[in-house]
Amino acid sequence: MRSELSALLKKYDERILGQTMNLKLLLSAILSGGHVLIEGVPGTGKTQMVRTLANLIGGEFNRIQFTPDLLPSDITGSTIYNMKDSSFQTLKGPIFTNILLADEINRTPAKTQAALLEAMEEKQVTIQGETYSLADVFFVVATQNPIEFEGTYPLPEAQQDRFLFKLTIDFPSLEEETNVLKQVLEGQFTKEVLHAEMDVKTFLDIQEEIKTITLNDEVLAYIMKIVRKTRETESIHFGASTRAAISIGKAAQAWAYLSERDYVTPDDVKVVAKPALRHRIQVSPHVELEGVTNDQIIEELVGSIPVPR
Repeated sequence: MRSELSALLKKYDERILGQTMNLKLLLSAILSGGHVLIEGVPGTGKTQMVRTLANLIGGEFNRIQFTPDLLPSDITGSTIYNMKDSSFQTLKGPIFTNILLADEINRTPAKTQAALLEAMEEKQVTIQGETYSLADVFFVVATQNPIEFEGTYPLPEAQQDRFLFKLTIDFPSLEEETNVLKQVLEGQFTKEVLHAEMDVKTFLDIQEEIKTITLNDEVLAYIMKIVRKTRETESIHFGASTRAAISIGKAAQAWAYLSERDYVTPDDVKVVAKPALRHRIQVSPHVELEGVTNDQIIEELVGSIPVPR
């Protein structure tokens, strides 16, 4: 299974240029059974990144464009009366898929944003009092635009905490961006048929195997020191929750598996700590005024904690 996963990651990296670290983190998140919030300016390939991953694992993909008039039933589904049969019929929404792209999630009101909460946490939705289970592989990737705030509704802290990672997508290097332009103009992406590197059952087997990756007591203590330090640091107004510690542990196991190891090292924890914490802490106002970012605080905080031997 590791060989199939390596082939998938190689194909993924060839298809999405200039985002090697984010691709590996995105794959780590889905292998951990978590969800991802992606922040990046328009035109940096966020949708393509998610659609390609769905194709490579042989899963179903749906995309929802979030707008101010989007209703919760537009996501989960609704019940209609079928006059022909004189009965009520349930129409399932786009959330019934393997990978769901919630595009520009901050463009819709909190009521509709909250429709994702039960699905993300419980892998089930309720339509007119009836509960329906979602697919065994169910993964939400939400995107938001960091440079446009008019007509947007910032995600509540409770909903941000439901995401295992927050990834930031930046522009690729000049060489990588030139390669993207060249390949698109030559029609390489439209001609090439992207075949799945594995099926959903294999992916589920890998998820189960990742749970067996060793996470010893010293590394667990290291994770807890990082999380608790976020609650004790003066520059952080609100620290990370217990869910943050769980997220770091699960993601570190997936990262170790992708690195072809059967145990977690402190370096694995360092890699996943930033994307797992950046959306879960709130910087103190006086620090924010000085232009200090969440990432800078996390780097300093993690660097201040002794690494277990």
